[in-house]
Amino acid sequence: MTKRLRIPVLTTLLAGTMLLPMIHPNSATAAESPFAVDMKSMEIDGHNIAYREAGDPSKPTVLLLHGFPTSSHMFRDLIPVLAEDYHVIAPDYLGYGASDMPSAESYDYSFANAAETVTRLIDAKGVDTYSVYLMDYGAPVGYRMFAEHPERVTGFVIQNGNAYDEGLREFWDPIKAYWADPSTENGDALRGFLTLDATKWQFTHGVGDVSTVSPDNYWHVQYLLDRPGNQEVQLEMFLDYGTNVAEYPKWQALFQEHQPPALIVWGKNDHIFPADGAHPYKADLTDVEFHLLDTGHFALEEYGDVIAAEMQEFLARVTQ
Repeated sequence: MTKRLRIPVLTTLLAGTMLLPMIHPNSATAAESPFAVDMKSMEIDGHNIAYREAGDPSKPTVLLLHGFPTSSHMFRDLIPVLAEDYHVIAPDYLGYGASDMPSAESYDYSFANAAETVTRLIDAKGVDTYSVYLMDYGAPVGYRMFAEHPERVTGFVIQNGNAYDEGLREFWDPIKAYWADPSTENGDALRGFLTLDATKWQFTHGVGDVSTVSPDNYWHVQYLLDRPGNQEVQLEMFLDYGTNVAEYPKWQALFQEHQPPALIVWGKNDHIFPADGAHPYKADLTDVEFHLLDTGHFALEEYGDVIAAEMQEFLARVTQ
């Protein structure tokens, strides 16, 4: 079952436990635009998976995979730009955004399950091939999908999405300690990453002009992180990230074998996924457009126009 709500402005108000749309006064007119964005949900294994969709489904599909701790909201400005020429889908993983959040006790939060859920979503949408934007958590989700069906991927847009040991520096030390010993003590040591100060830091650290970053980003993200039980969800994902590292050699071998074209647009001031993790792609992939941007983790906030322009040129080439 698919639920639809067409809105021209990708802004939401979070009130209590309900996600309420902010409707623009000219919504009736804007809804007629072919580039308006549908807010939808699909039931998969008894859980509602929220996603944003725009553009003509007969055109090539671009899949947008978000990072931690955000959702498809991070693509709110990019989607209408791409929708002029492409069919765009941007899902929220379970536990994020407007998707359901089953308890950590009742659901196995893992990157493998997230990849399977997104695959089932695009299968249900009739998508056979796609280009994919990978950011942060979106990288292991997308690379797991690629590993299962490399023939479906026409190109990667990689934005601060890691697949190499070189990209896991000192920031990851407390998380690596949790992988080595998933004790309550080591898990509790990571709860500081789930506070408002940490969330705001993720959006603003390394940014040249902080005024380009809307505070709506960290306010609404923190609301979702503060839901009862969500910290346990995030701790499960922190722990499971270690399984991605074990997959890195496999993904690298698949890069070398299948040689998907790649556009790398990387915020070079990112302390979480530094540029050390961007350069190794060039050793495994031969068709790489490589750009280091003078910004931080969420590069779309400050360099959205630049990334959109690079994507349009890249996608025009790889989706022919």
